Amino acid sequence: MNQRNSDWARIADQHPEKGKSIEPISQDGRPIAGDLYVVPPRCGRAVRLEAGDRLTIHNPTGSQVCDFWAFTLADMHEFLSMEHQRTALGRTIPRPGDGLVTNLREPLMTFVEDSSPGIHDTIIAACDRARYEQLGASGYHANCTDNLGMALQAIGLSAPEVPSPFNIWMNIPVESDGAFRWEAPVASAGDYVVFQAKRSCVAVMSACPQDMTPINGVDASPTSLSFEVRR
Repeated sequence: MNQRNSDWARIADQHPEKGKSIEPISQDGRPIAGDLYVVPPRCGRAVRLEAGDRLTIHNPTGSQVCDFWAFTLADMHEFLSMEHQRTALGRTIPRPGDGLVTNLREPLMTFVEDSSPGIHDTIIAACDRARYEQLGASGYHANCTDNLGMALQAIGLSAPEVPSPFNIWMNIPVESDGAFRWEAPVASAGDYVVFQAKRSCVAVMSACPQDMTPINGVDASPTSLSFEVRR
């Protein structure tokens, strides 16, 4: 995951949103409480959170998936882990009231509120360049893995690896035989989720660029997300 700034600049130059892909919300990622920040389609944004901060992520269209990560600021090697999350909960989808845990099995956030039907995903890895090549994309395709790297680099941070994200609003029904399907979100326009940080951390949100499967709606057209932080 560690890449020199010049590498991210080169990737950003190929990104369909160009400069929008590396615009931070502030130089160090600290938010103004109550301000609404936009995550443009196919882009990522990082925000620093202090213990007690509440992060609300909005889905303006209802059809957009948000790849979500959080890393502890004390040590970026500790991060939200979906593998450990499933073990802690005994199910695949967190619900309001659940604690969200790290790869050290320590609490990092609380899932506070969810206005949607509660269909999210914790089993699918973040999309990357190889994934789109396998799907038949030609040339560079924006992806959540690069969005994570660029969003962190924009505020002076770097992740040691790409954890499996909490795919908010992603609809991946799993059948009794273990097979799964790629389906459109069941959220509605204006739905939102709220997380509360239990420790200082950096959260990263990617408005997933997937336009080759229906996970961002039946028209496979990525749209924007927005978020705000309350103290």
